Amino acid sequence: MLRLRFTTVDLAHAVFEYPLTVAAEADPFMLPSGQLVDEQAFAGAPDATVRMASLRGVDAAHLVLADVDLAGCLFTGTVHLDQLRLEGACIFDTVPPAVHWRGWRPVWFTQRRTLAEEHHWRASEPSAARGWNVAVFGAGRVGPLQLAPVYRALRKAFEDGKHEPGAADFYYGEMEMRRHADDIPRSERSLLTACWALSGYGLRASRALGWLAAAVLVTIVLLMGFGIPQDSPKQEATGTVPPGGGKVTFQIEKADPQNPTGERFTGERFEDALNVTLNSVVFRSSGQDLTTTGTYIEMASRVTEPVLLGLAVLAVRNRVKR
Repeated sequence: MLRLRFTTVDLAHAVFEYPLTVAAEADPFMLPSGQLVDEQAFAGAPDATVRMASLRGVDAAHLVLADVDLAGCLFTGTVHLDQLRLEGACIFDTVPPAVHWRGWRPVWFTQRRTLAEEHHWRASEPSAARGWNVAVFGAGRVGPLQLAPVYRALRKAFEDGKHEPGAADFYYGEMEMRRHADDIPRSERSLLTACWALSGYGLRASRALGWLAAAVLVTIVLLMGFGIPQDSPKQEATGTVPPGGGKVTFQIEKADPQNPTGERFTGERFEDALNVTLNSVVFRSSGQDLTTTGTYIEMASRVTEPVLLGLAVLAVRNRVKR
């Protein structure tokens, strides 16, 4: 076991004969005489953090890291990375905070843990947003194709450690690398892009709820404009009375809903449209009389809106499950 302070460790291509634990020591070391080690030489250091520089080429099957800063660590090429054990507060890098500009377009990233190598790859892209860390000399250059299995292995390591919410960030990173990889078919990339845009791969509830709110608003406007009929169709009963009396047979008919022609955006029509839309969200029929156009609008909303609600629920579940 290595207990360290004020240290940067580079284990690239190291070979361990026995299981190894690298841990950050919170308190100053004590000499056999009982005296604390003099740390005046590190007085200018911001903290006693232990930073890991690289695990490339290391067999991580019997490696344990405890309270280590992994923000700048290089993982590509690590063997048995899915068996790496992370204990305590192991810190990874994160995406750039706040809003950045890519040309004339604003770009912002939802916060998640990232690998240093993803920073290096994104910073090297011609259209990269500001805030990504540039690769240091000797770090090499890897792309999404090499980073996807690294994220997958770390996700499994977190899942095996019963840290499901932490594993979600690495699942997001894995999907991002797959979406940007050059070896996947265009159809799969389109599917991943749609999943990313709608719900952040099932991990961003706010994104799914935002789309749901937009879909509900569009549905209400369309129903008020084209779906709610001008007047509620009246039922009419017609029948014939036999000349000598007896049993009377009635035929009940209902007129077809008429398309609206007058004022469409009224409080009463809004209430009817809201009722239809909210029932569609939970995949129910409101029983409201609708025009032909309104029937198709309701059918579309009964498919799309429950899906968006389900994605939001799934995202919350993935963030809180144990």
